[in-house]
Amino acid sequence: SWVEVWDQGRWRFTGAAEPSGNDLDKGWFSGRAATAKRDDPLYAIYATTWRRTPNHFPMVWSPEDQTVSAVNVTDRYTQNAVSVPEGSVRVRIRARNGAGQREAVPFRVVTIENGETVAHERTRDEGFDANDHATVVLPQQKRYRLEFLGAVQAAKREFVAANDEMLIDVAVTPLDPVGSLRSQLLSSPTDRTYDAGWASAALSKEQAREAQKLLADDYSSRVRLTRLEEIESEEITIDGKTLRYATHTYGTRPANGWSLWISLHGGGGTTPAVNDQQWENQKRLYTPEEGIYLAPRAPTNTWNLWHQAHIDGLFDRLIENCLHLEGVDPNRVYLLGYSAGGDGVYQLAPRLADRFAAAAMMAGHPNDARPEGLRNLPFTLHMGANDSAYSRNKVAATWKTRLAELKESDPEGYPHWVEIHEDKGHWMDRDDAAAIPWMAKSTRNPFPKRVVWVQDDVTHPRFYWLANPAPARGATITATLTGQEIVLSDVNAVGTIHIRLNDAMLDLDRPVRVVRGEELLFEGKVPRTIETLAKTLEERGDRTAVWSAVLVVPLGAAAPSSEK
Repeated sequence: SWVEVWDQGRWRFTGAAEPSGNDLDKGWFSGRAATAKRDDPLYAIYATTWRRTPNHFPMVWSPEDQTVSAVNVTDRYTQNAVSVPEGSVRVRIRARNGAGQREAVPFRVVTIENGETVAHERTRDEGFDANDHATVVLPQQKRYRLEFLGAVQAAKREFVAANDEMLIDVAVTPLDPVGSLRSQLLSSPTDRTYDAGWASAALSKEQAREAQKLLADDYSSRVRLTRLEEIESEEITIDGKTLRYATHTYGTRPANGWSLWISLHGGGGTTPAVNDQQWENQKRLYTPEEGIYLAPRAPTNTWNLWHQAHIDGLFDRLIENCLHLEGVDPNRVYLLGYSAGGDGVYQLAPRLADRFAAAAMMAGHPNDARPEGLRNLPFTLHMGANDSAYSRNKVAATWKTRLAELKESDPEGYPHWVEIHEDKGHWMDRDDAAAIPWMAKSTRNPFPKRVVWVQDDVTHPRFYWLANPAPARGATITATLTGQEIVLSDVNAVGTIHIRLNDAMLDLDRPVRVVRGEELLFEGKVPRTIETLAKTLEERGDRTAVWSAVLVVPLGAAAPSSEK
């Protein structure tokens, strides 16, 4: 830290404990200060101010203290003068709200002649020096149109680039994003587009909460209008594959909604009649104290009938329908299965872990499934000690060891219970039913502090609060959230990783850090938007697993950006 002095109309500096006599603008730190980066909080230069501003002065002796406001004065020290070619002028742009305060608003400058965008910048808010304006260099005497973008209303301003350092001062009015959302939902029963400026406008915490409720209520209404026939017929068809199911309800509905128990039958690579018989058996195999017990009939009769790619989409639809039409609690959905159904649980539980509160595998075989994705999903495995077909008993013992190892290396994760039932074969005489009360104790946490994502041969673009728009088989990534910092590790993936955030996870009014090893990938605030709320809700219709903000981090690169 050092001292600034107001001298004859401008700020100058001198050392604090290292004075330079009667000379100003000299100091041991001058060389370092000249390399500062105005847009990077780690390398910018700030001055304290009594005014309330969007920035806080970084006090390294008390990093959590954000009570001292600051202005960004980096440009005073870097002296990066804008280069002005001959025949051009500097045009400064300032946007101010109704109270006269400067607003940070994205804008573009377009030529009147052919509509070409010649500049794309952002105005400075009160977190910057009062004389710091967004500056664009334009050919002199040509006509341009200034267009403001994002969360404000402002008249388009046409101007001529007449004089060097001319200042264009524009009054802007913040949009009401929640009001705009409400108007759209009321204006049309079907049109749901979120590409307007209000949808990408930054929201307050309270606005985000209100927008999330509006969106979730609207989504429920649309599901009730369009999918009632699927519930009444107990049948779902997607891309030519039909999932039939039977339900039975037990107990009294809790305040937060019913639990849902999806119970997968055995059989597999056999005749339709045998698989039908196995389905009938599964309908009455287990009895939870409370909840909707749902036994689906596999769409096919193949050996892998419960873990082919079409199952994931059908289960997504099934769960979504039950949330909105049967009153199911989205955080109390359970998966269990016997024999070939157990094969399915082995496969589905790791790749769909973020959908379930707990899972139980009975008398199945994992094939190529891996347990790492079960980090946040309570998982119980029941196997007869004498069930030697396909080495099921030996593989179950291997999984018992592997789950214990994962638990030892990550004590807060991998809750599990593995029971090898002595003197039992493939049929365990219902001893495996002990899994039901064990599972019922668990409730899903959609925002765990650590996520271990391992892509199966059936890939998914979303897993808890991570997303990948181009998932690849076998890709892995681990993300750990501590306070305001996210650490990425064990990365074996390409493309980008989308880190989704909300106020249940951290404080979105404060900067967020993302690091990978020793590399800082991002530090800054990530805005809440209706666009992100709507996108993450539309993916699954789950109002309890929605995010208001998203940060896009290129894997293997260090240039992330807030998604728009």
